[in-house]
Amino acid sequence: MAITARIGTDEAGKGDFFGPLVVAAVWADATAETLFQNIGVTDSKKLTDNRARTLARQIVDSKIPTTLVVIGPAKYNELHTKMRNLNRLLAWGHARAIENILEMRQAPLAIADQFGDESLITNALMKNGKDIELHQMHRGESESVVAAASILARAEFLRRLSMLGSQIGVTLPKGAGPPVDTAGAQILRRGGMDLLATVAKCHFKNTQKAQRLLVTS
Repeated sequence: MAITARIGTDEAGKGDFFGPLVVAAVWADATAETLFQNIGVTDSKKLTDNRARTLARQIVDSKIPTTLVVIGPAKYNELHTKMRNLNRLLAWGHARAIENILEMRQAPLAIADQFGDESLITNALMKNGKDIELHQMHRGESESVVAAASILARAEFLRRLSMLGSQIGVTLPKGAGPPVDTAGAQILRRGGMDLLATVAKCHFKNTQKAQRLLVTS
């Protein structure tokens, strides 16, 4: 059966205290799907950082339509304060990514990894995306076009995380574990909440943990 042209979206950074939230979208037809299979596209969580970076370069170099929506920490904190809901923020990012792809290439179907009610994305879609059929599915990365988006999102997240760390002179760990709290305390010591808000998602509990570490150190 012929593969229908479609768009896949996925995000990186939503569970990481430091760094941006990145949503990627990829357009794919049968030719693109063959490429994904040949180069070994799979869920980015199964890949090392270096492998994700390599595959991301290959996807971009193939000239398949792709797009990235990057919400840096400062903007993320501003939007989260207004929306008070991570899923609404994610839906906004996924909708913008779909719209960006549709400006380059048409597709009747978009597939996104499940993170909330499907209506969140459909309601956020604007003129270009109103006629597209949207599927949200658990383990969406099992679809190669979503896996490709997950790889692009992760590679860009890693790049931005490294850039932010270089800008403030502190290595920013991934995730939300104890090393993150230690780095957060170091940043608070240097520049307080104003500096932390430029590199971190401040609604995470890690903010309070870093503050406690700062007081006890």
